[in-house]
Amino acid sequence: MRRLRADSGVATVLVLTLAVVLTLVAGLAVSLAAVAVARQRAAAVADLAALAAAARVVDGPRAACARAERLAADSGATVVDCRLVGSVAEVVAQVRPAGPLGRLGAASARARAGPVG
Repeated sequence: MRRLRADSGVATVLVLTLAVVLTLVAGLAVSLAAVAVARQRAAAVADLAALAAAARVVDGPRAACARAERLAADSGATVVDCRLVGSVAEVVAQVRPAGPLGRLGAASARARAGPVG
C-alpha cells in the first residue's frame, strides 16, 4: 500500500497545536493560582492588621490604623480602609496578584477584631 504524499507533516502540525493548547492551559492555571494566593494573602493580612489595630485601640484611631498600615506594608499589602467602631477595629486590605493579572486589579479582604465578649 502506498502512502499519500499529502499526509506528510500532519503529525508535526498536530503536535505543535497540542503543545500550544497545553501551554495556554498551563498559563491560565498559573494565573488563576496567583489570584487564589493573592486572595488568601489579603485575608491573612486583613486579619493580622485588624488584630494589630485592635491592640492599639487605647492609643486612638490614628495610632491604631497607622500600626495596621505598617504591618500590611511589611507584608506586601495595602490597607484601603481602617476604622475603629467603639473598641472594634475594622480593616480592609488589598494584595495585587503576581503576574499579568496583577494589572487587572487587586484581591481584597475585610476583617474585624476587638475584645471577646
